[in-house]
Amino acid sequence: MVNQADEFNRARIRMAGDIRAVIADGEDPLKAAADVSSERFAVARAKFAEKLGSARARLADASQAAVATARRTAAATDGYVHGNPWTVIGIAAAAGMLIGVLAARR
Repeated sequence: MVNQADEFNRARIRMAGDIRAVIADGEDPLKAAADVSSERFAVARAKFAEKLGSARARLADASQAAVATARRTAAATDGYVHGNPWTVIGIAAAAGMLIGVLAARR
């Protein structure tokens, strides 16, 4: 499970870097438009589209990793709850009492 968290964090960091690159590359089309050079604008637009596509692909990869991790965690939790129902009931009751006490104090 720790390995999955590390994988998710690496994907998140790569995605953040890609988004920063897309933002930085977004300045090129604006500069090209200011110069009114259609050739430079087309090149900048193509570069921006490429970076945007890369960022979307990485976002999709990170999303798939997050969904897979969430499903595995949910399956493990479900297995624990079904295997130890009284423990879970006790923990839920204790948490409920704690929340009740804290709410009553305010």
